[in-house]
Formats: sequence, structure tokens, C-alpha cells
Amino acid sequence: MKLYTKPGACSTADHIALQWSGAPHTVEVMTGESLKSPEYLAINPAGTVPVLVDGDFVLTQNAAIMGYIADRFPDGGLAGDGSARDRAEATRWLAFVNADVHPAFTPLFAPGKFVADEAQHAPLGDAARKRIRGLMETADRRLGGRDWLAGFRSFADPYFYMTVRWAHGLGVDMGGLDNVAAFKARMEADAGVRKVLADEGLA
Repeated sequence: MKLYTKPGACSTADHIALQWSGAPHTVEVMTGESLKSPEYLAINPAGTVPVLVDGDFVLTQNAAIMGYIADRFPDGGLAGDGSARDRAEATRWLAFVNADVHPAFTPLFAPGKFVADEAQHAPLGDAARKRIRGLMETADRRLGGRDWLAGFRSFADPYFYMTVRWAHGLGVDMGGLDNVAAFKARMEADAGVRKVLADEGLA
């Protein structure tokens, strides 16, 4: 099993999930240039990460990859104890990150997709930061009395962790979000997370 990732992108979350799962795997760390190479575009014509290759099976899209890892390696517990309820709870919070939190960063990563006038990029970014702050407040409430979003360590947590890193790096007000801060510290104390960050040059 091989994962293609780019340092600090959402694919780093899949890298953490693989590490947590105990799955035998290799990782290829991509650059902006290598994502455009003919060899990579033959694997994923979109030229994006993540991509997971398992034999002759090529899978894209973060949420799909997370589910696949959880199902292929259930002993890793990424979707809980195997019950439908645990799977649903983990998937609920994966969906929160994938469908709500991650897209909220797009105006900061690529403002030109929304408005051509560069003078409007700053107010667009301010609005995005406000939106992200609200989503972080939702997560902070959820993490009250819990170590992990689903109530157990799941595939939602690495993905959320990456968005917390982005928020800090992009000037989102994270003040007063004590539960999110504790979650970030918990992730960064984890041996698997530390290994992934080191492997991707993010430590």
C-alpha cells in the first residue's frame, strides 16, 4: 500500500491514519512540481493529493481513503469498535471536517477562485477567518470532556488536526479554544503523529 502526500496538505491526515492503523505502507512525499509530472498524472489526472494505491486499486479523495484504511485494517480502530454506531459517529465528524471545515479555508488558499479583484481578497479572507473561527468553536464545544471528536480516537482526528494547524498558520483567532488547544497538544504528543510530521519535514 502506497500513499502519495504533500507536506502539510490534507493528505498528511491520511499519512497519520496509516501510521495509526498499523498497516504496512510506503509513502511518497510530493512537491508542486512532481504533482504535475507525467508519471503522477498517469496515476491521478487531477494532479492532487492524497492518492492511495493498494495493488491495482487507486483511490483518491480524503474521506474515501480514510474509510478504506479503517475497513482494511479494522484492528486500528479508526472507525471505532466495528459497530454501526461507532462507524457512524466517526464518519459524522469526518464529514464535519471534510465538508464544513476544510472548504472554509479555500478563500484563504485560493482567493482568486472567488473574486478576480485582488482588492477584495483581504475582506474575503477576513470573512473566511470568521467562518473558520465559528467552526472551531463548534469543535471546541464537542471536545469538552472528550479527548477525541467521536469520543474515541478515529480517522476524523488527524484531518481535524491538520485544519487546526492551518488555522494557526493563517491568522485565525484561536484564543479561548482551550479544548482545541488541548486536542492539538494531545496529537503532537502522539508517537505516530510525531513520526509522520518528521517524515514530511513538518516537525
